[in-house]
Amino acid sequence: MKQNAGAPARDVRGWRLGEDHIAAIGAALHSDPFAVLGPHETPEGLVIRAFSPDADTLVAVTADGSYFKLENRGGGVFEGLAPGVSAPLRYELEAANAGGSWRFIDPYSIGPVLGQMDDYLLVEGTHRALYQKLGAHLMQVEGVAGVHFAVWAPNAARVSVVGDFNRWDGRLHQMRKRIDSGLWEIFAPNVEAGAAYKYEIIAGDGRLLPLKADPVGFAGEMRPSTASIVARIDDFQWTDDAFLELRRKREAWREPMTTLEVHLGSWRRGEGGRFLTYDELADQLIPYALDLGFTHLELMPVSEHPLDASWGYQPIGLFAPTRRFGDPAAFARFVDRAHVAGLSVILDWVPAHFPTDMHGLAEFDGAPLYEHADPRRGFHPDWNTAIYDFGRREVSAFLIANALFWLDRYHIDGLRVDAVASMLYLDYSRNPGEWLPNEDGGNDNRDAVAFLKRFNELVYETHPGVVTLAEESTSWPGVSAPTATGGLGFGFKWNMGFMHDTLEYMEIDPIYRRWAHDKLTFGLVYAFSENFVLPLSHDEVTHGKGSLLEKMSGDDWRMFATLRAYYGFMWGHPGKKLLFMGQEFAQRQEWREFRELDWFLLDAPAHKGVQNLIRDLNRLVKETPALYRRDKDPAGFSWIIGDDFDHSVFAFLRYGDDGDLPVAIISNFTPEPRYNYTIGLPRSGLWREAINTDASPYWGSGVGNFGAILARDEPSHGQPASAQITLPPLATLFFIPNI
Repeated sequence: MKQNAGAPARDVRGWRLGEDHIAAIGAALHSDPFAVLGPHETPEGLVIRAFSPDADTLVAVTADGSYFKLENRGGGVFEGLAPGVSAPLRYELEAANAGGSWRFIDPYSIGPVLGQMDDYLLVEGTHRALYQKLGAHLMQVEGVAGVHFAVWAPNAARVSVVGDFNRWDGRLHQMRKRIDSGLWEIFAPNVEAGAAYKYEIIAGDGRLLPLKADPVGFAGEMRPSTASIVARIDDFQWTDDAFLELRRKREAWREPMTTLEVHLGSWRRGEGGRFLTYDELADQLIPYALDLGFTHLELMPVSEHPLDASWGYQPIGLFAPTRRFGDPAAFARFVDRAHVAGLSVILDWVPAHFPTDMHGLAEFDGAPLYEHADPRRGFHPDWNTAIYDFGRREVSAFLIANALFWLDRYHIDGLRVDAVASMLYLDYSRNPGEWLPNEDGGNDNRDAVAFLKRFNELVYETHPGVVTLAEESTSWPGVSAPTATGGLGFGFKWNMGFMHDTLEYMEIDPIYRRWAHDKLTFGLVYAFSENFVLPLSHDEVTHGKGSLLEKMSGDDWRMFATLRAYYGFMWGHPGKKLLFMGQEFAQRQEWREFRELDWFLLDAPAHKGVQNLIRDLNRLVKETPALYRRDKDPAGFSWIIGDDFDHSVFAFLRYGDDGDLPVAIISNFTPEPRYNYTIGLPRSGLWREAINTDASPYWGSGVGNFGAILARDEPSHGQPASAQITLPPLATLFFIPNI
C-alpha cells in the first residue's frame, strides 16, 4: 500500500496513535495527515485509521466481505489492527450513528497521483501541460472513481479541499504536501462532475485564509458565487479537423484578416435582458459575422471574472470559460461551430495582472505567490490589481500553461495579449520613486520580456497556424519580430498610432484638414516595421469617448459620409483590420457592457448603408490578394498622391504577388466633389470602380464614375498612365484594372 513519502508518525507505544496526533487530526492541524490516516503496515499487521467525525462506529469492509472493526479513539479518529494482513488492501468504511449508516471510501487509503517529475518540471518552470496535473480531474485511481485535486501553495501549513461533497468541512480532505515543489494533492473518491469546491488554506503563520477558488479550475459558479466547479473538459467531440488542417498550412500575415471584436455579454441580450448562451451566440453571432464577411471573431476575455464592469480584463479563473453563457462544453461547441463555418476565433488573454479579490490569487497561500512581493513591481496603480511575478519560474509556467490550455482544449486560433506595454516597462504609469529599476538601472522589465518571448516560442512551436497579437502602445522595437533576431516573437502588433492619428484627423472640420494632412500619411513611415493590425477597438468607444460615428466632424450626413470614407481608407491601408461590434452599422451611443447594441438602428437607411459597406469591403479584401498579401512588405505599397494638402486627397496603390492585379485607392476627405481629377496609374485600359463609399446602397449621394474609368498612356504622378476621375464628396474609391 502506498504511503506518504515522509517519516511515519507512530508513537513509541507501537501501532496505537498518540493523543497528540488524535487532537491534531481532529483540529485539522496535523502537519502530515497521510502519515497517520489510511492503511499503514506495522510489525503487528496492517493498521487502518480513519477520520469520520459524524460516526459513532466505523468498520473496514474488504472486497471479499471481511471486516475489521475500528476503535473510536475520540475526536472523530478511529483505528484498528488487522493482524497478519499486509498492503495493498482495498476496503470501504461503513459508518453508523443514531441516524443510520453509510459507506465511503477513505481518501487516505489512496496513494499519490503526482510524481517526482511533476515536482521537478513545476519548480524548473517547464511544465507545459501543468493543467493536466493541477486543478480537479475526474479519473479512476486504483480502481476507484473520483476526483484528483492538486494545487500549488508552497507557503501553506495546511491545505484542504472543501465543497458540497464534504459539507465544506476542512477536516475531511486535508491534502498531501509534496515538499519538493509545494504542490498539494488528494484523491477524493466518488466526487462527481458538477461538484462545487474551494481550497481552505492555513498560512505558514497559522492564519486561516478566506476560501480560495482553484487557480486551475476548469469551471466556476455564476457570479456572484465564486466556487470552482468540477468539470470534464477532455471528452468533447470536435468536428473541425478540416479547418485545423487548413490552419496549419496558413501563413497568417499573407492571408486576409478582418476581425469583428465582440463582447459576448452585450452583443445581444435575451428576453428580460438575460445573457445569451454560448449555443444561442453560435446560432446568431457566427452567421452574422460570416454574412458580413469577417474572417475572425475576437472575443473579449471569456475567462471567469467576478465583475461584469471589468469586461473580463480582471480574470480570476484563467482556465474556466465564464459561466455567464454556459458550461465548458457549450463554449467548446461555440468554437467548433465557428470553425466548421470557416470562422477563426481569437481570445483576449490577460497575463499582465489580476484582481485582488479574496477568493483569487492574491496572497494565495498567505504570502505573495503569484504576484511580485515588492509593490513597486507587484501592484498596478491604474487598475488596483496585482502584477504577476514573471521572474518566478512556477508563475511563468502557470501562465504559459494557461495559454497552451486554450489552444489545446478549446482549439482557439489566436491569443491577443492585453496591456503588453504595462508588462514591458517597470515605470509604466508610475512616478519617479514609485518603481524599482532593473539590475542595470533601466526601466525595461526583463523578466516580462523573457516570459513573452518564451510564450510566443511555445505557441508557435506547438500550434502551427495559431497567431499571437500584442496590444502594445509604445515604440518597443521588434514586437512582431522573431525572438531569434531579438524580437518579442508576436505574430502581430496592434497599430495604436494609426488609430489615434486617423481618428484625430476625422474629428477635424474639413476646412482645417489641410493642416493635419500628415496624420494620414505619417503611418506609412513605419507601416512595415511590424506585422500590424489596424484596430478600432472597444477602447475607442467607451469611457466618455463616444461612438466612432460621434467622432466624425459635421452634421449627420457628413458624419456618415466621413465614417464610410474612413472605413474605405482603413480597408485599403496596409495592415489587418479589426472593428469593434456595433461600429459596423454606426452605433450612435457609446458602448455599455450592461445593454445590447442598438439593433433597431438597422431600420434606418444610413446605418444599413454602413453595414452594407463593411460587407462589401470585407468581400473585396478576401477576393483581392493585393489588399492583404503584402501587408508587411514595403513593395506592396506606393503613394500616387500623398501631398495634396489643399484638397485633402490621398491616393495610393496596393500590390500583391506577381500576377495579382494592383488596386488603386483614392480618398477625398472634403465635402466638395472633384471632377476631372487626374490620377496616375500603373497601366492603361479600363479600371473597374470596385468600391465607392458614396454609392447609393451605402446611403451616399451617388456621385461616381459610372462603374469604371479609362486610363490612357499619359504619364502622371510617376506612373506610366493616368485617368481623369470624379471624386465624390467625403468618399473613398477602389479601382481594379479589368483583365
